[in-house]
Amino acid sequence: MKSSSSSSSSIDMDDERLLAEVAFKDDSSSSMVIKIRRKLPDFLHSVKLKYVKLGYSSTFFINNNNNPASSTLLLLLLSLLLAFFTHRLFLLFSQIWITRKTISFADSSTLVLIIASTTLLVFLLAIYFSKTPSPVYLLDFACYKPEDQRKMSVDSFLKMTEENGAFEKDSIEFHKRISHRSGLGDDTYFPRGITSTPPNLSMKEARLEAEAVMFGAIDSLFAKSSTTVNPMVDIGILIVNCSLFNPTPSLSSMIVNHYKLRTDIKTFNLGGMGCSAGLISIDLAKHLLQANPNTYALVVSTENITLNWYFGNDRSMLLCNCIFRMGGAAVLLSNKSRDRRRSKYQLVHSVRTHKGSDDNSYNCVYQREDEKGVVGVSLARELMAVAGDALKTNITTLGPLVLPFSEQLMFLVTLVKRKVMRSAKVRPYIPDFKLAFEHFCIHAGGRAVLDEVQKNLQLTEWHMEPSRMTLHRFGNTSSSSLWYELAYTEAKGRVSRGNRVWQIAFGSGFKCNSAVWKALRDIPAKDCPSTNPWFDCIDNYPVLPLPTTSSSSSSS
Repeated sequence: MKSSSSSSSSIDMDDERLLAEVAFKDDSSSSMVIKIRRKLPDFLHSVKLKYVKLGYSSTFFINNNNNPASSTLLLLLLSLLLAFFTHRLFLLFSQIWITRKTISFADSSTLVLIIASTTLLVFLLAIYFSKTPSPVYLLDFACYKPEDQRKMSVDSFLKMTEENGAFEKDSIEFHKRISHRSGLGDDTYFPRGITSTPPNLSMKEARLEAEAVMFGAIDSLFAKSSTTVNPMVDIGILIVNCSLFNPTPSLSSMIVNHYKLRTDIKTFNLGGMGCSAGLISIDLAKHLLQANPNTYALVVSTENITLNWYFGNDRSMLLCNCIFRMGGAAVLLSNKSRDRRRSKYQLVHSVRTHKGSDDNSYNCVYQREDEKGVVGVSLARELMAVAGDALKTNITTLGPLVLPFSEQLMFLVTLVKRKVMRSAKVRPYIPDFKLAFEHFCIHAGGRAVLDEVQKNLQLTEWHMEPSRMTLHRFGNTSSSSLWYELAYTEAKGRVSRGNRVWQIAFGSGFKCNSAVWKALRDIPAKDCPSTNPWFDCIDNYPVLPLPTTSSSSSSS
């Protein structure tokens, strides 16, 4: 790839944000600049009715156990009908008993109708309860916190980058500008293979990173008093997700071997599914738990960066170096009714959106070689548009499941008006998701995305604090970042019984996934264990936010 002074002058590098798009010059040269998109598409201003319909179909026909409003309505209706027919049957028999009359043909027909109707209602109630899936409880979770010697400041990272020798001057300057505006702080962590001199990017180092992260998170999880589970006996389901490191034997086999898990355990290893894979694992665990009663599921979410550090000069691939850091999380789920009392949360909804059928969506985050054969993950120019479309679809499907009736009514009335009148003068109604959730865990993929999600969903700085502080303290830890954010909320003592938590993440493919949790008990800050990754630093947060550039003009 060529670099020129003209390409650097076509963009104000000081205004660069975390997410960028590749733009080729109009001339015949192969030079390239990074064009920055400051805004997600205004996805709440253009909604497709089919996704609203999908949300309502989910409300009334899918997972009744996870839709208390529709479940209550259906049960009330069936109960009223059953009571009505039972009452009619009682009156008929009372009349016969009192009058001592022989049943007439009309009475016998009525009797047959009432008995048949009552039998049918009892049958429908039996089907309803048999089809209602078992609730899924989250007993506890733990996030991996590396030892202090793995910690590296922004300045140390830039010094390491400059001394490495693999990067050209323009690439080093790009690292500097992105790093100082990325929202990452001075306490993020790197694996040993990358910080070694020279870097030791070997399979052995990658395995050591994977073992340290996964075993560290799992050990912290089972060290908690709330998880009195014997992993060798009780764990029936194991799911591991890691996008870019998939050795043989698999990461799930690595865990089975280390903890000597039982021989009939159901194991799954999810690869290449991006930063949203953590919620895919949760959704998979939910379905497996509903199909396999009386067991526990262990979900491990991580990313491995030792073998996926980019040592080239293609700017569309350099962004990952500036934001991705070492981390992972382990989550213990149960379908046992007796575990409700000691569980932290219950899974209420999981909504998955996959846009892979569209070529732009499929190719926007793509692992490939650059022109010199160096492998990296490139971000295409369509990334922000694709992310906005996936978010739009996901929240439109989720809305009918979680929003209060008043919000749904206003949203639907405005939507129908816009579709029928086909007029842009009808202002779209943006639902207030703050009425549906008390806490938001938005994947800490980058500062620019957090800025625009906050703006589009009209969230406050308080709602965004867990995501922004996680990005600052731990960087982008991929699929596990949502759990660092929830750990932050717990460490602040903000979770009370009945609170609803919305986790939302997106990743390559392109996918956007949501999970909704309901807190089953209060989680006071004083009960925050030493295994919480924020335990020794929570009083230092929140830090003052860096100045934003949302008000500045877009360079695209």
